[in-house]
Amino acid sequence: MQTATTLEVLRSALAQLRAEGKRVALVATMGALHEGHLTLVREARRRADAVVTSIFVNPKQFGQNEDLDAYPRQLAQDSALLEAEGVDLLWAPTVTAMYPHGFTSNVSVSGVSEGLCGAQRPGHFDGVATVVLKLFNQVQPDVALFGEKDWQQLSVIRRMARDLDLTQPHVDAIIGAPTVREADGLALSSRNRYLSPEQRAQAAALPQAMRETIAALAAGSAVAPTLAALEAHLLQAGFDSVDYAQLVDAESLTPLEMHGERRARLLVAARIGGTRLIDNMAV
Repeated sequence: MQTATTLEVLRSALAQLRAEGKRVALVATMGALHEGHLTLVREARRRADAVVTSIFVNPKQFGQNEDLDAYPRQLAQDSALLEAEGVDLLWAPTVTAMYPHGFTSNVSVSGVSEGLCGAQRPGHFDGVATVVLKLFNQVQPDVALFGEKDWQQLSVIRRMARDLDLTQPHVDAIIGAPTVREADGLALSSRNRYLSPEQRAQAAALPQAMRETIAALAAGSAVAPTLAALEAHLLQAGFDSVDYAQLVDAESLTPLEMHGERRARLLVAARIGGTRLIDNMAV
């Protein structure tokens, strides 16, 4: 596996892959890799001839009082994991390489970026869209893979790709891979390592409550009281607060007042200790 930390090295390595006629897949990450990331890498390998994985802790998607400084960074360990998975090229730029002195551009995607995490974390999805557009321009992948665990992020990226005509000639497919979960149902996340053993046990209430909510909605329960019961369940289980629990249209992310009208998704964000957990499930 080759590692690039500058655009010059990245472009040279990509030119070689293209000269060999290889179809290139991109898996964009912030490092602190876990099985969820590696599942994306394996799916990328299935869909392309060469896999490029980026590791970049993007400061533009962290707000004030968020965990940018504390976010785990373990490049050597992550690199070894990627090499073992057969990744062809690791793109690990510095902040200066990604955002050179004087950088002032910003990408904003309206609609799907508003509400939910967008309301809780102002500017977050501008940071996501900006860095992902840069990654698409830098790597020019044929296919890009993202996890469904952050459904709103996936929706923002897909909307940006459609709006800015990124589907041709470079990114012709943005694939959402199903969420990878622990045995008790908790979605894998780099932030799970922040949980104490007691908090980790309590966190299992999140997917459990979501499954119960989906079953209640399928049985005909009204949306508003069912979501209120979900929030109460989480608070009783040990969560400190619930940022949101919403039933939304799976594509536009607009809130739904009734179940069964359109393809729906249940999205939840809740805090336990200093850790914010997000999850979503199809309804």
